[in-house]
Amino acid sequence: MEFRDLKRQYSYLKDEMDASMQKVLADANFIQGKQVAELEKALADYTGMKHCVACANGTDALQLALMAWQIGPGDAVFVPDFTFFSSGEVVSAVGAAPVFVDVDADTFNIDCASLAHMIEKTEAEGKWTPKAVVTVDLFGQPAEYEKIRLIAEKYHLLILEDAAQGFGGRIGEKRACSFGDIATTSFFPAKPLGCYGDGGAVFTDNDEWAELLKSYRVHGKGSSKYDNIRIGMNSRLDTLQAAVLLTKFPVFAKEELEREQEIAACYTEHLKDFVKTPVVRDGFYSSWAQYTIQLEDREERNGLQSYLKEQGIPSAVYYQKPMHRQQAFANMSYEDTEYPVTNRLSEIVLSLPFHPYMKEEEIALVADAIKQYVSR
Repeated sequence: MEFRDLKRQYSYLKDEMDASMQKVLADANFIQGKQVAELEKALADYTGMKHCVACANGTDALQLALMAWQIGPGDAVFVPDFTFFSSGEVVSAVGAAPVFVDVDADTFNIDCASLAHMIEKTEAEGKWTPKAVVTVDLFGQPAEYEKIRLIAEKYHLLILEDAAQGFGGRIGEKRACSFGDIATTSFFPAKPLGCYGDGGAVFTDNDEWAELLKSYRVHGKGSSKYDNIRIGMNSRLDTLQAAVLLTKFPVFAKEELEREQEIAACYTEHLKDFVKTPVVRDGFYSSWAQYTIQLEDREERNGLQSYLKEQGIPSAVYYQKPMHRQQAFANMSYEDTEYPVTNRLSEIVLSLPFHPYMKEEEIALVADAIKQYVSR
């Protein structure tokens, strides 16, 4: 059993995928080929945003956004404590200070009360100037943007939506990658919409920011790549990856997202009386980057993971260490007591095999193994 079965997905798309990739090889237009622009337009239309700027990966996408806002030394950026390292790494990479915020115990997304508290605490200390908040649409569900927007307006913060795991999610009819002042996503293979390598994209309605993003992603170019008017980076999306994504995208939008709702519902029906299953808020729609359960404690979680491995069932822990405990941020002196939810989640979460090509018997196999373990 695969944790996320990309082989089945490729088999389903094989004829069209092979033709799309062969077209790039035949044209030998590997950098900034026409497929990149086609993909940018398709994704901008899907999200309802004016601009989509493709780039090399989701981490670069976040950093490009911060660069467009000229965030740097002396600035504070607020980031969920329960997330992948890159959400905070990019803040330090531009010289700003990442200030971590606790998360909600049900959705795993940023806790608005903790956010307001950490902003006020940072302002009172006076060491850094609050500038932005990186909201993470974790495991596929958008954060609570109505509440976050009110906080951002109160404290004059920009919102950077990190939808690396959230692409395809929505609140009502409004889609992920449209909630932030700038939004980003990742096309890492295991993401909801993934390519066959690394890739990312940045979304915004702001014309000036879009032009800056396009410049920064190609060495700060001006009128041409040999006219460099600012310090940028090398962060272009390969044409081959754009072709892969253009092939996957229609199936993702029309078939895979709905199939994942069915799989999640099936898992929940099997497991709801045995473990804490994921919570999707009313009016929210998850793209299910992960299906993550919660156990009683670290011992039960680790024991279950070992038991599943014995049965040939893969699983994963996202995330084993809170951001504020990462050695890379040791110089920031965070207070461990500020993060009770994240500290607990890191000990009790377990993500299960999940992808749109799972069969009902596979879901039942995983669920039965979990029930057997927690019931004994």
